[in-house]
Amino acid sequence: MERALLWFKCAAMHDPVRPVLKQPAYLGWEGKFRKIDLTVERPFRGEELLSRMKGWFTVDVMEVIEIVNRYGRLKLLDDYHLVVETEGKEELEALAADLTRVFGKEVELEYLPKGS
Repeated sequence: MERALLWFKCAAMHDPVRPVLKQPAYLGWEGKFRKIDLTVERPFRGEELLSRMKGWFTVDVMEVIEIVNRYGRLKLLDDYHLVVETEGKEELEALAADLTRVFGKEVELEYLPKGS
C-alpha cells in the first residue's frame, strides 16, 4: 500500500495548497411535527472532501477524482489528511505521470513514507 498527499495550485494565490478536514460534518434532523435533538458528526470521505473544493483550485477537481480512481482511491488519513492510496509504487508512479500529463504543475503528489 502506497500513499501520497495531493497538492494543488490555489486559484487565488497560485501557491501550493492541499485540502484537509478541519472539522467533521455535523448532521441532524428536523421533524415536521416534533423536535429531534439527535445529531451525528462524521468526516467526509476522500472524494466528498475534494469535490467540495470545486473552484478553489486551478484544475477541475472532478477530473482529478476520475484520474485518481483509475489507479487507486482518495482517502482521509487520521480524519484530517486527504491522501491518494494505491496498491503499489507502480500505480502511484503511473498516477503521478498521468496527473502531470493532464495538469502539468497544477497538481502534484508528495509521497508519504511507509508507516505514515
